[in-house]
Amino acid sequence: MTQKQITELTYKILGACIEVHKILGPGLLESVYHKALQEEFKIQEINFKSEFIIPVNYKGIDLDCGFQCDFIVEDSIVLEIKSVSEFHDIHKAQVLNYMNLLKLPKGILVNFNVSNIFKEGQKTFVNKYYERLN
Repeated sequence: MTQKQITELTYKILGACIEVHKILGPGLLESVYHKALQEEFKIQEINFKSEFIIPVNYKGIDLDCGFQCDFIVEDSIVLEIKSVSEFHDIHKAQVLNYMNLLKLPKGILVNFNVSNIFKEGQKTFVNKYYERLN
């Protein structure tokens, strides 16, 4: 994928999140938004993997750590969703770690427990893999 395609996909993902939020509103459990977002991705024909197990390799040994991200979208973007009062540094670190472990160029962190996802409920991250895209 190119940087332009990643940007376009980012808007599609955020649009799907906004659609789910518009219908369900804030204040529900993360698991509810997760299931609704799976359905919205299917409706919008966005390819994804849900609750993807992240492999961790330490000195050639595969560790069974149980790391699991909410979504991998189009094999290019990590999407981590929350329903919390506010983002904390640990949430950001989680997304960055998943991106690096999976060698994916972009990550999106979305909080459904806000009044406006686009203004206050999302953060995007890029890393060295993004910079290498044409």
